[in-house]
Amino acid sequence: MLNMKATRRLFSLYLVPGFSLQAFSSAVEALRLANEVLESESYAWRIVSDDGHPVRSSCGVTISVDTSLKEERGVLGQRGSFSSAAVVCGGSYPLPVNRAVHGWLRESRARKLGLVGIGSGVFSIAQTGLADGRRCAVHWEQFPSFVEQFPNVVAVQSAYEIDGDTYSCSGGDAAFDMFVQFVIEDYDSFIASRVCEKAAAMRLRQPGDRQRLPLHAGAAIHHDGLLKMIEQMERTLDEPLALEEIAASSRLSRRQVERIFSKQIGRSPAKYYLEMRLERAHLLILNSQLPIVEIAMACGFISASHFSKAYRENYRLAPREARSEAVERRRNGHGTFAAAAPTPLPMARSSIGEMVHAK
Repeated sequence: MLNMKATRRLFSLYLVPGFSLQAFSSAVEALRLANEVLESESYAWRIVSDDGHPVRSSCGVTISVDTSLKEERGVLGQRGSFSSAAVVCGGSYPLPVNRAVHGWLRESRARKLGLVGIGSGVFSIAQTGLADGRRCAVHWEQFPSFVEQFPNVVAVQSAYEIDGDTYSCSGGDAAFDMFVQFVIEDYDSFIASRVCEKAAAMRLRQPGDRQRLPLHAGAAIHHDGLLKMIEQMERTLDEPLALEEIAASSRLSRRQVERIFSKQIGRSPAKYYLEMRLERAHLLILNSQLPIVEIAMACGFISASHFSKAYRENYRLAPREARSEAVERRRNGHGTFAAAAPTPLPMARSSIGEMVHAK
């Protein structure tokens, strides 16, 4: 029998219609496995929806819930010895304004409870202003529209972030990594390691770790100079730097930079930079209402015609056609990221065990 200090937490997980089942399951599994390792019910969770009815996930699986948001708000702060957190479980596209959720989050912050955004759930926290000045992890597909909407939030493309009592993750199995951090906070890294062993998780990501491989990278990049140059490109998509400036900051010659990109990425630095800017533009077209010309300027193109030509060559359709298709797919309930995109998704470690719903 483990002899550990007594810690109890209750997580109230609000499910947004179309939430990511992978991310939700990853979070719950981390808590369940922690209880198994600790041989106690140290962690509990309640599943919440708007009206108390089951919620359909993005993959079509419907999850039953414990209570409605109204009932959850009514018992807020009446948890005895439990240390609680309000969790918004989102999916793969930005969330509309929900005043009831915003009220719940504000009440939770007033009671000094933790706020947790999973996937697009971070949009709900940001919409309330409670994330202003905080460092938040945003999924790379949602990142361009997020930074346009919430300039006061320190948005980053990392797996997950912890900034005081604000927790955020990009979704997927990053939710597992983030929730294991609660176990580390409450107990220690030994218990966390046992949890990872049970989940067959080979590596636990730390706050700030990249959420995906760089664009077009087929395997892990071990060249520190290349990673620094890619990060510099990511920060300057609106005002692209000359290759000489990028090379100088890395203390490499232009020829060395071109050789490194060719070997590691399979593209010239200029083509890679252009594709990064086009990817950001593509995501803004699909997930924001910004005019096309403003998107072009925000992604470093000197004219709308130049942008349109480059976009069509890369995505095989015009920007306005891509937006129309995205709107139609969203109207039909198929999400937003379905327009033709040559960028392959990175491979990710899976940490989901069986789905367990404990009441």
